[in-house]
Amino acid sequence: MAENRAPGRPHVPAGLYLKTAFFARTRPIWRALSRIESAFVGDLVSDHPIEAPVFVAGVPRSGTTILVEILSRHPALASHSYGDFPNVYTPYWRNWLAERLGHGSAEPVERAHKDRVMITNRSPEAVEEVIWMNFFGHLHDPGRDQVLGATTSNPEFERFYRAHVSKLLAARGAARYLAKGNYNTSRLRYIVEMFPDARIVVPWREPVAQVASLVKQDRLFSRMAQEDSRVPTQLQRSGHFEFGPDKRAINLGSRSQTEAIERDWAAGALATGWARYWAAVYAHVLDAMEGDSSLRDAVLLVDYRHLCEQPAETLAAVRDHCRLDAENFDSIAAEYAPRLTPPDYYAPDFGPEELESIAEITRATLERLGSATWSRPCTTPDHR
Repeated sequence: MAENRAPGRPHVPAGLYLKTAFFARTRPIWRALSRIESAFVGDLVSDHPIEAPVFVAGVPRSGTTILVEILSRHPALASHSYGDFPNVYTPYWRNWLAERLGHGSAEPVERAHKDRVMITNRSPEAVEEVIWMNFFGHLHDPGRDQVLGATTSNPEFERFYRAHVSKLLAARGAARYLAKGNYNTSRLRYIVEMFPDARIVVPWREPVAQVASLVKQDRLFSRMAQEDSRVPTQLQRSGHFEFGPDKRAINLGSRSQTEAIERDWAAGALATGWARYWAAVYAHVLDAMEGDSSLRDAVLLVDYRHLCEQPAETLAAVRDHCRLDAENFDSIAAEYAPRLTPPDYYAPDFGPEELESIAEITRATLERLGSATWSRPCTTPDHR
């Protein structure tokens, strides 16, 4: 869904839709092929142990994309890219074949979100959600608790995931794994249990601005789904349940909380529903951190406003938290710093009642985030 659309042209390219359908219907075969691939490249995998993987996760529209893009430029890190989908099962063979067939970067295009982000098939993307869905069948079912914690155990997934990451590192010639996955906010303790040295970055935005962006994207994907009936299916197959007619709240252990979000969405009260979603996810992250000292050490909360107003200092904090060397990282950060600006292609258009609802719903979580987030002294805006 990364290519431009002429008037009247479907939003989902036919070739991509057919490929994703094929891989969705032949998953058992590809999981078997993944095991065969692991056997073939076992020596290479053993040379790429998983050390200090970096996970970037947050409520959508919080700055995860730009942070992952910046981090992915560091030579030590390798992430999934748009080109890795839909074949997420045999990363080494897929990359080997793509290199020999000359499937390099095409001309950048604006991604489907219409949010100024230009991408190619080599741009980092949240591809690994498809893997999680394959091994945890209840994910994205709002009626079931989707939290994966320190006591979660799925040996088959853990073997597959570790082998998959090692094969990706071997294919890319990188030392460390970088993952973008917003749903990982519900799995932080499990991730740290699997990888005790994991580094996790959780960005967030002032709620009025972030809710406005969420509402904008939700309406965009709903309109796209009306114009092309394949859009919801394509989003499901790629592990995206954030926007559009099939959006789903994350059940973080409270069915009543999930139902309140979905009631607002169903009633057309998008601002209120997304405010509840924002508050629920970030409160869950904060609760998890408060109850686990190892998780507190692993997680860095990043205010998107700081990233835009103080890019050098904020990116330096991200660099240090992720244990990246300044020699390679700082030149990348300097390149991106002038481009880190608040969105100027839309503005919140909420009425007084909506603004009051957003403030009331998010106030407690916002106060907690403010005290837990890395910061340098700067002017604090009025969040009312």
